Amino acid sequence: MMEAADARNQPGLANRSVNSILAALREDAYACHMASRAHILGVVLGGGMSRRFGGGDKGLADLGGQPVLSHVIACFAPQVGRLLLNVNGDATRFARFDLPTISDAENPGLGPLSGILAALDWQKAHARDCVAIATVSADVPFIPTDLVAQLDARRGEGVAIAVSGGRRHPTIALWPTSVRDAVASALARRDLSVNALTQRLNAVAVEFPMRNIADASIDPFFNINTQDDLAIARSLLGEPEKDKNNG
Repeated sequence: MMEAADARNQPGLANRSVNSILAALREDAYACHMASRAHILGVVLGGGMSRRFGGGDKGLADLGGQPVLSHVIACFAPQVGRLLLNVNGDATRFARFDLPTISDAENPGLGPLSGILAALDWQKAHARDCVAIATVSADVPFIPTDLVAQLDARRGEGVAIAVSGGRRHPTIALWPTSVRDAVASALARRDLSVNALTQRLNAVAVEFPMRNIADASIDPFFNINTQDDLAIARSLLGEPEKDKNNG
């Protein structure tokens, strides 16, 4: 009884106890909404035309002796239950990765939203046990290994997108399957901005810290848009500079 009385007479201690309880309740609430890894379908969005890169597939460019896409898959695959590649054109050029491929057959050339819709439709047909899809682009070789867990923990029942350095990365996101009609509607209106759609859906923005790579502070969502970006990524991995004309 004396100990209880002492605690009541120490507001700081009581407040800490209350705060600890509230924090635990918040964690429990997150856990209730979180999907297990097995019930999240991962999709690598690689259906773009790579215009700024000079054409070809950015994901197949050599980085450290492996395609850029191999680095993405190595980080992303352990975070999801199943993994798809969203690609356009001849899918056999991605056969080495031994993953199911989907294309933007109904909405070719309309950007990432068409890949997201294709993934949602594939989920409905082939992975009905999955309750959400996680998307990343094919040109982000340094994504965090806890990306999906962090997005899922904070999204509630809606969409969560990655943010770093104050910049939104709407194609790096976790989408509940319930958004399928919203994505289809945006495509039908030719409202093709993924960022605008995430804002209309009140997506939760989840901040990720910079990564330390080769003693440099690097955006975890550094993406390889150009040949110069590829050179930077290679230098971070300790590769000697290569002739741009020869890859």
